[in-house]
Amino acid sequence: MLKTHTVNAVQAAIQNAAGQNKKIGFVPTMGALHQGHLSLIDIAKENADVVVVSVFVNPTQFNDPKDFEKYPRTIDDDFRKLEESGVDIVFNPETSEIYPEEDIRNFDFGLLDKMMEGKHRPGHFEGVAQVVSRLFDIVKPQVVVFGEKDYQQLAVIKKLVNDYNYPIEIIPGPTLREANGLAMSSRNERLTADERANAAVIRAVLLESQSIAGNYTPAQVEEWVIKKVNHNPHLTVEYFQISDNETLRPVTGWQENCDYVGCIAVFCGDVRLIDNIKYSL
Repeated sequence: MLKTHTVNAVQAAIQNAAGQNKKIGFVPTMGALHQGHLSLIDIAKENADVVVVSVFVNPTQFNDPKDFEKYPRTIDDDFRKLEESGVDIVFNPETSEIYPEEDIRNFDFGLLDKMMEGKHRPGHFEGVAQVVSRLFDIVKPQVVVFGEKDYQQLAVIKKLVNDYNYPIEIIPGPTLREANGLAMSSRNERLTADERANAAVIRAVLLESQSIAGNYTPAQVEEWVIKKVNHNPHLTVEYFQISDNETLRPVTGWQENCDYVGCIAVFCGDVRLIDNIKYSL
């Protein structure tokens, strides 16, 4: 496994592989790697000849500086896991390599980045688009894998690729879960044992909501989920929204043969967790 820290070094390694007609797969991460990340790497390995993984905590997507400071950083452990996973090239840059000058680009994603995460984390998706487009330009992959846990982010990335004509195939990776159902996340490392146990309520309530969806309107299901999760004193729902699974526009009524997604953000203590559930009626 080749460890690189500069744009020049990673591009030289990638160009060498591309010159041998090898297909480049890419998995962008912010480190603190867990089994969910490694499952994305496995998908990339199945769909490409050379797998590049970036480890970079991007400051521009954190609307709260304290959240950026608290984000777990475990680079030595990350390197070990990446080597064991058979990654070919790791790109672990300093901020100055990604942003040699201030990135003042603006992106227009319509409504996609104005609701849910975008509403509660102003500027978040602008920062995501900045770093992802920069990484795409550096790595020039043919295949990129993103996790479905960050469902709205995945939709934004798909639109970015489409709007800016990147010759990239985006492959979604299914959400991996801990034994109690909690979606795997780097932020879980900040949970106490008690908080982690209580956070399992989020998935349990979402699964239960699937069974009642056909009997209630989307708004009633949203209200039910929020009340049920908030009933746990360790949890506070920031939002729960049921949307069209492609456009992410909020829905007011169910239609047959349509697919929907419910996206949720919950504070467990001071740790913010996200998850989602799919509905098919």
